[in-house]
Amino acid sequence: MKAKQTLLLLAFLSSGAAAQADPDTLVGAAVRSRPLYDGSERQTTDVIPVLRYYGGTLFSRTTHGILEGGARLALAGNLVAGAQMAYEPGPRDGDPGASLGAHLEWSGKAGPVPLNALLRLRDQLESERGAQLDARLTVGLYEGGGLRAGVFGQATWADAKHFAAYYEVADSGLLYTSLGVLGSYELSRRWSAVGLAERRRLADEPTRSAFVSDRSASYVMLGLGYRF
Repeated sequence: MKAKQTLLLLAFLSSGAAAQADPDTLVGAAVRSRPLYDGSERQTTDVIPVLRYYGGTLFSRTTHGILEGGARLALAGNLVAGAQMAYEPGPRDGDPGASLGAHLEWSGKAGPVPLNALLRLRDQLESERGAQLDARLTVGLYEGGGLRAGVFGQATWADAKHFAAYYEVADSGLLYTSLGVLGSYELSRRWSAVGLAERRRLADEPTRSAFVSDRSASYVMLGLGYRF
Protein backbone atom coordinates (compact mmCIF):
# COMPACT_ATOMS: atom_id res chain seq x y z
CA MET A 1 0.00 0.00 0.00
CA LYS A 2 1.37 3.39 -1.01
CA ALA A 3 1.71 6.38 1.29
CA LYS A 4 -1.31 8.25 -0.14
CA GLN A 5 -3.60 5.27 0.47
CA THR A 6 -2.26 4.92 4.02
CA LEU A 7 -2.90 8.58 4.80
CA LEU A 8 -6.43 8.37 3.39
CA LEU A 9 -7.25 5.34 5.52
CA LEU A 10 -5.87 6.93 8.68
CA ALA A 11 -7.80 10.12 7.92
CA PHE A 12 -10.96 8.03 7.56
CA LEU A 13 -10.36 6.41 10.94
CA SER A 14 -9.87 9.77 12.66
CA SER A 15 -12.81 11.47 10.91
CA GLY A 16 -15.12 8.60 11.72
CA ALA A 17 -13.99 8.84 15.32
CA ALA A 18 -14.71 12.56 15.48
CA ALA A 19 -18.43 11.91 15.31
CA GLN A 20 -18.21 10.53 18.85
CA ALA A 21 -15.08 12.36 19.95
CA ASP A 22 -14.12 12.52 23.62
CA PRO A 23 -13.02 15.82 25.23
CA ASP A 24 -9.34 14.98 24.79
CA THR A 25 -9.45 14.51 21.01
CA LEU A 26 -6.83 16.68 19.29
CA VAL A 27 -6.46 17.37 15.55
CA GLY A 28 -3.91 19.71 14.03
CA ALA A 29 -0.60 20.08 12.23
CA ALA A 30 3.04 20.60 13.12
CA VAL A 31 6.36 21.53 11.56
CA ARG A 32 9.11 18.98 12.17
CA SER A 33 12.88 19.05 11.69
CA ARG A 34 14.42 15.58 11.25
CA PRO A 35 17.26 13.76 9.52
CA LEU A 36 16.66 12.89 5.87
CA TYR A 37 16.77 9.31 7.20
CA ASP A 38 18.21 7.76 10.34
CA GLY A 39 21.94 7.77 9.70
CA SER A 40 21.97 10.78 7.38
CA GLU A 41 23.91 13.92 8.28
CA ARG A 42 21.37 16.04 6.38
CA GLN A 43 18.36 17.57 8.13
CA THR A 44 15.05 18.23 6.42
CA THR A 45 11.81 19.97 7.42
CA ASP A 46 8.29 18.71 6.80
CA VAL A 47 4.70 19.29 7.89
CA ILE A 48 3.07 16.42 9.77
CA PRO A 49 -0.38 15.81 11.28
CA VAL A 50 -1.12 16.05 14.98
CA LEU A 51 -3.70 13.43 16.00
CA ARG A 52 -4.93 12.06 19.27
CA TYR A 53 -8.21 10.17 19.50
CA TYR A 54 -9.26 7.25 21.70
CA GLY A 55 -12.81 5.98 21.32
CA GLY A 56 -14.56 2.91 22.59
CA THR A 57 -12.82 0.82 19.90
CA LEU A 58 -11.20 2.99 17.23
CA PHE A 59 -8.09 5.09 17.79
CA SER A 60 -5.87 7.36 15.73
CA ARG A 61 -2.70 9.10 16.93
CA THR A 62 0.71 10.53 16.28
CA THR A 63 1.59 10.70 19.98
CA HIS A 64 3.60 7.44 20.06
CA GLY A 65 6.22 8.19 17.44
CA ILE A 66 4.37 7.31 14.22
CA LEU A 67 1.13 8.07 12.39
CA GLU A 68 -1.11 5.11 13.17
CA GLY A 69 -4.75 4.14 13.54
CA GLY A 70 -6.78 1.05 14.20
CA ALA A 71 -8.84 -0.72 16.85
CA ARG A 72 -8.26 -1.60 20.51
CA LEU A 73 -9.78 -3.89 23.10
CA ALA A 74 -9.55 -3.46 26.87
CA LEU A 75 -8.11 -6.43 28.74
CA ALA A 76 -7.58 -6.86 32.48
CA GLY A 77 -6.81 -3.78 34.53
CA ASN A 78 -5.34 -0.93 32.50
CA LEU A 79 -4.00 -3.21 29.74
CA VAL A 80 -5.28 -2.93 26.17
CA ALA A 81 -4.52 -4.93 23.03
CA GLY A 82 -4.89 -3.56 19.55
CA ALA A 83 -4.21 -3.82 15.84
CA GLN A 84 -2.98 -0.86 13.82
CA MET A 85 -2.03 0.38 10.38
CA ALA A 86 0.85 2.86 10.31
CA TYR A 87 2.63 5.13 7.86
CA GLU A 88 6.23 4.00 7.26
CA PRO A 89 9.05 5.99 5.63
CA GLY A 90 10.75 4.27 2.72
CA PRO A 91 14.39 3.21 2.59
CA ARG A 92 16.48 6.35 2.93
CA ASP A 93 13.18 8.28 2.88
CA GLY A 94 12.12 7.21 -0.59
CA ASP A 95 8.86 5.48 -1.62
CA PRO A 96 7.04 5.40 1.74
CA GLY A 97 4.36 2.82 2.43
CA ALA A 98 2.39 1.20 5.22
CA SER A 99 2.66 -1.42 7.91
CA LEU A 100 0.16 -3.62 9.70
CA GLY A 101 0.76 -4.78 13.24
CA ALA A 102 -0.42 -5.31 16.77
CA HIS A 103 0.35 -3.81 20.16
CA LEU A 104 -0.07 -4.16 23.90
CA GLU A 105 -0.33 -0.98 25.94
CA TRP A 106 -0.59 -0.26 29.65
CA SER A 107 -1.40 3.06 31.30
CA GLY A 108 -1.27 3.65 35.04
CA LYS A 109 0.65 5.36 37.80
CA ALA A 110 3.65 4.78 40.03
CA GLY A 111 2.48 6.77 43.03
CA PRO A 112 1.50 10.18 41.59
CA VAL A 113 3.54 9.72 38.38
CA PRO A 114 1.59 8.79 35.19
CA LEU A 115 3.14 5.98 33.14
CA ASN A 116 2.46 4.54 29.70
CA ALA A 117 4.19 1.40 28.40
CA LEU A 118 3.84 0.22 24.80
CA LEU A 119 5.00 -2.92 23.00
CA ARG A 120 4.25 -2.64 19.25
CA LEU A 121 4.95 -4.89 16.25
CA ARG A 122 5.00 -3.32 12.76
CA ASP A 123 5.21 -5.55 9.67
CA GLN A 124 5.49 -3.63 6.41
CA LEU A 125 3.05 -4.52 3.64
CA GLU A 126 5.91 -4.55 1.15
CA SER A 127 7.30 -7.76 2.60
CA GLU A 128 10.88 -7.21 1.45
CA ARG A 129 11.06 -4.25 3.88
CA GLY A 130 10.64 -6.45 6.92
CA ALA A 131 9.31 -5.83 10.42
CA GLN A 132 10.12 -3.79 13.52
CA LEU A 133 9.35 -4.15 17.21
CA ASP A 134 9.07 -1.08 19.47
CA ALA A 135 9.30 -0.94 23.27
CA ARG A 136 8.34 2.53 24.50
CA LEU A 137 7.92 4.03 27.97
CA THR A 138 6.46 7.49 28.64
CA VAL A 139 6.63 9.14 32.07
CA GLY A 140 4.54 12.18 32.98
CA LEU A 141 6.55 14.89 34.72
CA TYR A 142 4.20 17.82 35.20
CA GLU A 143 0.57 18.83 34.75
CA GLY A 144 -0.81 22.18 35.84
CA GLY A 145 -1.72 25.65 34.62
CA GLY A 146 -2.54 24.29 31.17
CA LEU A 147 0.88 22.68 30.76
CA ARG A 148 1.56 18.96 30.38
CA ALA A 149 5.11 17.63 30.07
CA GLY A 150 6.74 14.22 30.03
CA VAL A 151 9.75 12.21 28.93
CA PHE A 152 9.91 9.04 26.85
CA GLY A 153 12.40 6.39 25.87
CA GLN A 154 12.16 3.86 23.06
CA ALA A 155 14.12 0.91 21.75
CA THR A 156 13.35 -0.52 18.30
CA TRP A 157 14.49 -3.85 16.89
CA ALA A 158 14.33 -4.89 13.22
CA ASP A 159 14.59 -8.15 11.29
CA ALA A 160 17.09 -9.04 8.57
CA LYS A 161 14.80 -7.87 5.74
CA HIS A 162 14.55 -4.41 7.25
CA PHE A 163 18.32 -4.11 7.73
CA ALA A 164 18.88 -5.20 4.13
CA ALA A 165 16.26 -2.86 2.61
CA TYR A 166 17.16 0.25 4.60
CA TYR A 167 20.91 -0.12 5.20
CA GLU A 168 22.10 -2.97 2.94
CA VAL A 169 23.50 -4.72 6.00
CA ALA A 170 23.17 -8.47 6.54
CA ASP A 171 22.12 -8.43 10.19
CA SER A 172 19.17 -8.11 12.56
CA GLY A 173 18.58 -7.01 16.13
CA LEU A 174 18.57 -3.63 17.85
CA LEU A 175 18.04 -0.82 15.32
CA TYR A 176 18.06 2.31 17.50
CA THR A 177 17.33 3.77 20.91
CA SER A 178 15.89 7.20 21.60
CA LEU A 179 15.18 9.58 24.45
CA GLY A 180 12.97 12.64 24.29
CA VAL A 181 10.70 15.19 25.93
CA LEU A 182 7.18 16.08 24.86
CA GLY A 183 4.52 18.47 26.03
CA SER A 184 1.46 20.55 25.33
CA TYR A 185 0.18 23.93 26.50
CA GLU A 186 -3.45 25.05 26.45
CA LEU A 187 -3.64 28.36 24.61
CA SER A 188 -7.41 28.48 25.04
CA ARG A 189 -10.31 26.13 25.79
CA ARG A 190 -9.99 24.62 22.31
CA TRP A 191 -6.44 25.29 21.10
CA SER A 192 -3.18 23.75 22.33
CA ALA A 193 0.45 24.15 21.34
CA VAL A 194 2.33 20.85 21.16
CA GLY A 195 6.03 20.14 20.99
CA LEU A 196 8.62 17.37 21.02
CA ALA A 197 12.40 17.05 21.07
CA GLU A 198 14.01 13.65 20.57
CA ARG A 199 17.57 12.38 20.28
CA ARG A 200 17.90 9.08 18.44
CA ARG A 201 21.01 6.87 18.25
CA LEU A 202 21.56 3.96 15.85
CA ALA A 203 22.80 0.66 17.23
CA ASP A 204 26.15 -0.82 16.21
CA GLU A 205 24.83 -3.03 13.37
CA PRO A 206 23.35 -0.36 11.07
CA THR A 207 26.41 1.88 11.49
CA ARG A 208 28.34 -0.60 9.34
CA SER A 209 26.25 0.61 6.38
CA ALA A 210 27.81 2.84 3.74
CA PHE A 211 24.67 4.99 4.00
CA VAL A 212 25.29 5.92 7.64
CA SER A 213 27.34 9.07 8.10
CA ASP A 214 25.94 10.25 11.45
CA ARG A 215 25.00 7.76 14.14
CA SER A 216 22.93 10.20 16.21
CA ALA A 217 20.05 12.36 15.02
CA SER A 218 17.71 15.01 16.40
CA TYR A 219 13.96 15.30 15.86
CA VAL A 220 12.22 18.56 16.83
CA MET A 221 8.50 19.23 16.36
CA LEU A 222 6.27 22.24 17.11
CA GLY A 223 2.60 22.40 16.23
CA LEU A 224 -0.93 23.48 16.98
CA GLY A 225 -3.94 21.31 17.74
CA TYR A 226 -7.68 21.88 18.07
CA ARG A 227 -9.44 20.05 20.90
CA PHE A 228 -12.93 18.68 20.31
